[in-house]
Amino acid sequence: MQAILNDLAIMAPAVLFNIYFAAASIPIGFVLAIFLALGKASDNPVLNRLSRGYIYAFRGSPLFIQFFMFYSLALSLNLTLWRPLGISGFVLHPLFMGPLVLILNTAAYTAEIFYGALRAVPRGAVEAARAYGMSRSQQFRRVIWPNLIRLAWPAYTNEVVFLFHATAIVYFALPVVGAQADLMTTAKSLFERDFNAFLHFSVAALYFLIVSLVVFFFFGLIYQRLMRHLPAQPRMRFAPKWLR
Repeated sequence: MQAILNDLAIMAPAVLFNIYFAAASIPIGFVLAIFLALGKASDNPVLNRLSRGYIYAFRGSPLFIQFFMFYSLALSLNLTLWRPLGISGFVLHPLFMGPLVLILNTAAYTAEIFYGALRAVPRGAVEAARAYGMSRSQQFRRVIWPNLIRLAWPAYTNEVVFLFHATAIVYFALPVVGAQADLMTTAKSLFERDFNAFLHFSVAALYFLIVSLVVFFFFGLIYQRLMRHLPAQPRMRFAPKWLR
């Protein structure tokens, strides 16, 4: 038990890096995904093909390789582009490169979720808004977006949890700078000391479970808020019958 408590204390600072990578990626990825989903649903062939190509490229390739590709690209441009401007260290830093790749990746997956929800918005509601005389922006803000976000929220919650889990590979693909170490890097360092893989990686997994539970809880509250106009579902009741 003492060994578990020691690992929990050692890994407490490390989980903050995982939380940082996810927290820095989610808001920007969310906004980018909206534009990508609208682009994929657009009648404009250029926007449509660009959005579809972007989504396909990021959904069709492993995240691990995307980290390598973007870091290699930034490194190859170092002498010609970043260094003359004096921002070399910033661009190549994992605290910048990590969220950047995660943003681009989660935007593609989230855009596909939003696109599916966009297609599921009731056509009758849109036609009613159009018949009521609403402009296209009013139709989107008052009819399409509320329906879209309600339909997409459960799947988007899963995407956020997957994104948090994906932060485990950031420092496997990018260099560790100074004392920075996320959960998996810390667990790997502890494993190299005593080769107790079950203990150290189990404690790292426990942190992932705890943070995932917190995400499910808060996103569940938001979903309840989004669905507040519907009658509450009856809760399960346990009522055994002892006599027939």
